[in-house]
Amino acid sequence: MQYYQVDTPDVGLVVRADDRTYDLGTSDTPVESFRELANASRLSGTGLTEITERLTSSAEELPATGIEDDLVRPLSPDEVWAAGVTYEISEAAREEESDRPDVYMDVYNSDRPELFFKATASRTVGPGEQVGIRSDSTWDVPEPELGIVLYRGETVGYTIGNDMSSRSIEGENPLFLPQAKVYDRCCSLGPGITPVDAVPDPHDLTMNMTITRDGESLYDDGTSTAKMHRTCEELVSYFTRHNAVPELAVLMTGTSLVPEDDFTLREGDTVTISIDSLGELVNEVTVV
Repeated sequence: MQYYQVDTPDVGLVVRADDRTYDLGTSDTPVESFRELANASRLSGTGLTEITERLTSSAEELPATGIEDDLVRPLSPDEVWAAGVTYEISEAAREEESDRPDVYMDVYNSDRPELFFKATASRTVGPGEQVGIRSDSTWDVPEPELGIVLYRGETVGYTIGNDMSSRSIEGENPLFLPQAKVYDRCCSLGPGITPVDAVPDPHDLTMNMTITRDGESLYDDGTSTAKMHRTCEELVSYFTRHNAVPELAVLMTGTSLVPEDDFTLREGDTVTISIDSLGELVNEVTVV
């Protein structure tokens, strides 16, 4: 089961389950967004899957194909946060870009994870939209990540995230991290949201990323979330500690797919990220 938002007039939240697609905006109790669905689930004490099954009994069924071209960001998060140095290769890549490698080694070995604010909804794009690279940066990469969707601090689903990053700015000084990470179009989410009960083990998912330029493949590699140095539960625990978390948030869990040091994104490149059970997120690159 997956939830989608489409750029189609008079269509609400779309759910695809058992090869059938429904518009939950046409059910007896119309639901227009994932936020509304999560709130209804919480207020009723009913799981997302159970409440969705009730809604689909009265919802209009949509054609099995055709929504892919109309997909937009599956949710409008109040905040997006991200974790860093959660994979060994990520820690190694950070060391190579900085002349202060001990900073990243300390984080990798620390009990406390690195968590940082990433984006607001206005800085976030969805499938088919353009992700950004800063015009004042000389070394830019995508970072494919498993995204945890949280409603009032509770994990309700998963999505794919692209944590766009300026390695040249962060490499100049780790304290420049906010500018390397937070800017217009710095984050992509999608294509949909998969509820927690449809993902048996978030720490055993295959992840792939490809980067193409003018039809030529420049990068193609894969990994598994089994290689994460941290657990999703651990990251969520630190995110919610002493923190007035927003109603709807996404916490991205770090990356282990990093292009070679001599690679940087250019305008017009296409980044494709896929994760088992979550689908495929495709974005073109633009300069902001």
